[in-house]
Amino acid sequence: MVEAARELTEHTSVRERIDAVLGIMGGFGGTYGKGRPLVNALEDVAQEALLHEDFGLAQRFQRFAAYAGGELFLEVLENYYDEEARQDSEEGMRRMVAVGADRAVAALDVLCRDKPDATAADARDLFRGIARSADHLGLGTGEGGVQLSIRQMRRLQQYGHWEILFRNVPRPASAEAARLMSDALADADAGLLAQLLELKARRAGLAALRAAVEDPDGSESALHACLKNQEWIFGGAYVAELARRQYTPDTILDIPLLRGDGSLHVVELKRANIKDLVIRRSGHLMLGAPAHHAVSQAQNYLRTMDESRGTILADHGVDTRRASATVVIGHPRYVSGSITPQEVAETLRTYNTHAARIEVITYETLLESAARMLALSSAGQDPDPTEEPTA
Repeated sequence: MVEAARELTEHTSVRERIDAVLGIMGGFGGTYGKGRPLVNALEDVAQEALLHEDFGLAQRFQRFAAYAGGELFLEVLENYYDEEARQDSEEGMRRMVAVGADRAVAALDVLCRDKPDATAADARDLFRGIARSADHLGLGTGEGGVQLSIRQMRRLQQYGHWEILFRNVPRPASAEAARLMSDALADADAGLLAQLLELKARRAGLAALRAAVEDPDGSESALHACLKNQEWIFGGAYVAELARRQYTPDTILDIPLLRGDGSLHVVELKRANIKDLVIRRSGHLMLGAPAHHAVSQAQNYLRTMDESRGTILADHGVDTRRASATVVIGHPRYVSGSITPQEVAETLRTYNTHAARIEVITYETLLESAARMLALSSAGQDPDPTEEPTA
């Protein structure tokens, strides 16, 4: 799949990084190599593709890196990028469906034989009982047992994951509702459906972030997990989240974002539960020590990358001389000392007025801004209320 992806780009720098991946893997047709160097090399390809605005190829190599890092099943990649493997998978699913249907008919035959006056409700009870007892079924080994390959076992695991995902998907309330939904989907614009699905995913991501912020024991890592690959939350000025987080030996960035002009923007994440985010001294409000420490950390990141600008630009194609940063820290709900949310906002506004390259915001500000963006996007998907309904 890496070799095939190499033919999808004409950019020399992207191909060079793909060749580096193949070199780690042992070259064309060579021995597969594992480990962090391979993951890093795949992420480098994704980042270089982002710089050339080839988002499809970037996503492909991000998925390759996720597989190499043990975060994604190989079968998922094959379903995306290997036509022959996808056809084999579809054939396997068709056979499983056929076997399942055949077993269902056999179960109904037994029910009708033992209970000739069985109703549809009896059939539902039968299959509900089978479903509930599925956890106690085994594949068996030895004589008469079913032997499955590791590949087939992993596919069954995937089906289990899918079942968990689909378990809470709302079903149509009636056959008529199902028919109407089917008709609507058949006539729907694919682009509009994709936008609606993206909006739904963003709402879910924002809800997860809000839950993590409202958890008093929420850690930085939990907040980071909610914000991973959610660059839209930080505003429309950013093209994508970069795959590489380390550009100098002593600097690992929380969230590196790429601006439209190719420059870097650093997001530094801190906890939401910080009591002394804003303090009152001699009647005046000012930022507390945790905020100053976070800003100093961001300043050191920017200084280090300024000093290494030439090397980073040559090796990774990212311009760090014009880099900027956002520190996301605290939430007014946790601030102590009878300091109101309005006072927290005014204190940060005063501080940011005197800062050049680093902005400090709270998770409340981040959440409210993202919610407004979602509301505007959702309004754009609604039909024009001034339009006359069609007859």
